Amino acid sequence: MKALPEPASLSRRRALLAALLAPPLAANAQGVTEWPARAVRILLAYPPGGSTDVLARSLAERLAAAFPGPGFVVENRPGGAAVVGTQAAATAAPDGYTLALGNNQTHAANAAMVRGLSYRPVEDFAAIGRLAEVHHALVVPAASPARTLAELAARGRSGGTLTYASSSVGSASHVIAESFVRRESLAATHVPYRGGAQATTDTVSGVVDFFVSTWPQVAALVREGRLRCLGIGSPRRLPDLPDVPTFADAGAPYMAVDAWFGLFAPKETPAAIVSRLSDALPRILAEPDFGARLAGLGFQPAPLPAAEFAAFQRAEVARWEELATLTGIRLEG
Repeated sequence: MKALPEPASLSRRRALLAALLAPPLAANAQGVTEWPARAVRILLAYPPGGSTDVLARSLAERLAAAFPGPGFVVENRPGGAAVVGTQAAATAAPDGYTLALGNNQTHAANAAMVRGLSYRPVEDFAAIGRLAEVHHALVVPAASPARTLAELAARGRSGGTLTYASSSVGSASHVIAESFVRRESLAATHVPYRGGAQATTDTVSGVVDFFVSTWPQVAALVREGRLRCLGIGSPRRLPDLPDVPTFADAGAPYMAVDAWFGLFAPKETPAAIVSRLSDALPRILAEPDFGARLAGLGFQPAPLPAAEFAAFQRAEVARWEELATLTGIRLEG
């Protein structure tokens, strides 16, 4: 039996539906293919001058070389325990032209430490890839009478009150130092700063008694003798500083909490862009010049692709929940 022709009205509806669907799909494919057609900004929730800023700017240079076009620019948005800049990234248009260089604070610790956090570190972002990790170190002014972690603790129990710096309230430097204070039952006052640069400067000048910093922030000053390192979170002693003990050697293994750094995009950023960036990161980290530059700053390349990085991030959020309970540090969002 011969099939009846399709009614004209149904044919028109089918054609209209196809026309409505086709343009967005075509535009999206075209946008991904042409990406980046304008400058891509990398939001950084920390001020200029610190080691994280150096990492971000070094990465921007390499991404610009990997993806020829208008380039990649770093935009510093410090403030509010790194919430300000990270919130700006979370709410940016998911078009591939805003990225965020985040770390264990912005994309793990804040989930545990900040009440009423204005963004969701896991759900509001697409994890692109982990870049590097770095150890923390406890440093004191060169003129400090404390030459070991045990001697510093003894000072905090002898009736005096120690002062310690942090890069911000609720930061890893704050949490690790407070872990030391609580476990060793010390009398100590927290002195928060807006970023690690000024905290380092005031530690060198003796304004505060000690500072738990990322190693890249203080490495050169320790080597120059302007700061004394009483312990570092590395699994082994550093070859060029054999007299600096690990935290485990110094009797404080609980202080060995690594910092990590990774690249994120707002959720719903086109998967093709996320994939291209994720594929590029290991190649960038494997470049000898880039690797040497990171090593000189104290960073250790630690690439993880998007899916593995996302799983790692979720585990880190759970770990920081435990640290928040231990230290009692909670912030208002």
